[in-house]
Amino acid sequence: MNRAFAFTLGTLSAIGGFIDIGDLVADAQVGARFGLRLAWVSLFTVAGIMCFSEMAGRVALKTQRPALALARSRLGPRFGLFGLIGSLLVTALLVMAELAGVALAFQLATSVHYLLWVPVALALVLLVVWKLPFEVMERVYGLLGLAMLVFVVAVWQLDPDWSQLWSSATTPAPTGRETWATYLFFLVALVGAQMTPYEMFFFSSGAVDHRWRPKDIKVMRANVIVGFPLGGILAVAIQAVAFLVFFEAGVRVEHLSQTALPVAVALGKIGLVVAIVGIFAATFGATLETLFASSYDTAQYFGWSYGKVQPPARAARFTTVMLALLFAAAALALTTLDPITVTIVAVVCSASLLPFLFLPVLLVANDRELMGELANGRLSNAVGFATVTVSVIVAALAFPLLILTKGGTV
Repeated sequence: MNRAFAFTLGTLSAIGGFIDIGDLVADAQVGARFGLRLAWVSLFTVAGIMCFSEMAGRVALKTQRPALALARSRLGPRFGLFGLIGSLLVTALLVMAELAGVALAFQLATSVHYLLWVPVALALVLLVVWKLPFEVMERVYGLLGLAMLVFVVAVWQLDPDWSQLWSSATTPAPTGRETWATYLFFLVALVGAQMTPYEMFFFSSGAVDHRWRPKDIKVMRANVIVGFPLGGILAVAIQAVAFLVFFEAGVRVEHLSQTALPVAVALGKIGLVVAIVGIFAATFGATLETLFASSYDTAQYFGWSYGKVQPPARAARFTTVMLALLFAAAALALTTLDPITVTIVAVVCSASLLPFLFLPVLLVANDRELMGELANGRLSNAVGFATVTVSVIVAALAFPLLILTKGGTV
């Protein structure tokens, strides 16, 4: 049983990071407007985030220090501070969006407006953060998140024309009713939603909290191999069901409830209930993951005591950052800002930061004096450098496309 539970860190990283509110929204929008014409992006993002999470995990195994802390010491505090500030700003938006996503999941289940559920979501997050041990937390939400597989079942139940799906997936271009600018904007949005750096830093810090050593490298890699491809499969499944239900009707996804609607069409009320459980687990897990990742990043940069395995009083500044971010996100959610709009802006901002957060990890993982036999090999470097190169292009396009397409609305 323990061996089976050893994979839940990767599952939580994938369900709470790869499939979070950003991906739930972006994938459904992409499927409804482009079919599977952007599914290839998910293949790239899976490869990229697997590569960098494995690097960050290897660094943690070898040094017992998370990747960001080592990047600061190797590249200097100024570079690290720029990345930290940018990451905190983006993650604050994501925490707000994820918390609103938890409330929206409750709205789907009860039809009570999501704003009334925000304080309940806040209280639940506080309870879990304060009371649940790290391993219990990752197991519960990692396993609950598997309910998202209902989207895969829904694809089959909708009895698609598989040749049509294949034709869409192998046509990497906009449809006749969409522009190249919009196509490229949603490409950027998918990269920002699916390769969020907090996944990598959460995974690295989780490896430190687990006290993994070089002998645990197979367990660490198994988490990467099991978790992130699962996230990629779910992402493509969400795109597929949105394509099958919305594309011909010309419906644009503008609300989280529309993400779950194709499951209800395919599987009825039972399927909808399972989808709501999955959405709750994904958004709740992502709220936890973004909170911990931000607090880890801050504590590691300043050299504070940190970690979920310690009592909150022994890591007071780490806990304070987490609580401050959570309450700020809840206050922002209660301002009635549209969580879908905030999510789109947040993932675009995330895409613009990718080179600044990936490059330090790549450099540290190549430091043979530090890493010894666990330094990067040819495959890691090939995928890593390709990912950084593409991320630079994506970062350069992010804000011009956001403005040009008005957030993908034109």
